[in-house]
Amino acid sequence: MDGTTHDVVSHAGEHPGYGTFIAVWVALVLLTGILVLMSEVSQTYAVWGLLTITPIKAGLVFYFFMHLRYEGALLKGVLLVTLGTLLIFFVLLFSDVAFH
Repeated sequence: MDGTTHDVVSHAGEHPGYGTFIAVWVALVLLTGILVLMSEVSQTYAVWGLLTITPIKAGLVFYFFMHLRYEGALLKGVLLVTLGTLLIFFVLLFSDVAFH
């Protein structure tokens, strides 16, 4: 060791408690239940439910469980650009399938 010390910054005050994680988990379970109910109604509702509710669920997982909430603006910007590009590809794919 060269004898240098590194300052460790504590972010313990920023992170939520167990109550927040349990509330997010309950929301994810409820959204999953809604998806199951929508799939029982009809295939059209199931597809629209998957296209709308699943990104919301993914956002909750990214934001809370993967701690994206505490990342810097650069990483959030890179993620948004990546997801935007993916969305463009999905729109192009679905438009090709719809009009083919």
